[in-house]
Amino acid sequence: MKISPTNSILLVIDIQEKLLPKIDQKDEVFKTVIRVVDLAKTIGIPVLLTEHFPEKIGATPTALRSKVDQSNIVSKTYFSAVTEGNLVNNFDDNRRQVVVVGTETHICVLQTVLDLLAIGYHVFVVDTGVGSRLSHDNSRGLQRMKQNGAEIITKDMLAFEWLEKAGTDLFKEVLETFVKD
Repeated sequence: MKISPTNSILLVIDIQEKLLPKIDQKDEVFKTVIRVVDLAKTIGIPVLLTEHFPEKIGATPTALRSKVDQSNIVSKTYFSAVTEGNLVNNFDDNRRQVVVVGTETHICVLQTVLDLLAIGYHVFVVDTGVGSRLSHDNSRGLQRMKQNGAEIITKDMLAFEWLEKAGTDLFKEVLETFVKD
């Protein structure tokens, strides 16, 4: 299934100040998350962001937090962002595809993805946009999500599927700004 710009949202899970420094490949994960959020905003894709127990783990870094409408930031205590119910209430009913980035792959990302799949969403996980403290946990988390029906994608797959066609001003802007490295 292709990712549709009119049928998808971006969900950023728990990129937080005290957790991010402990994540394996943290610079690549954060760079991908920022790039995907900027891409979503440029194309007009809604962006939602979660913070797990922010009073203990810290807030989202300002460089990311400032890019998201504050009303689209959901605080949570359950590992799955779906469990408390308030996240899905922020979803547009017409958007049934959820693109996911965040940390930790094998805990909060995994549990959220499994719950989204269980309630009928199509889920796409950006491979370099998720991370765990240990690379083994990251790879097993991705593997388990895939085994349960999530699609593991690259940031370029996402960009070109959201764009749908070449030759537009938007295509030129995205190609120059986001599709690099």
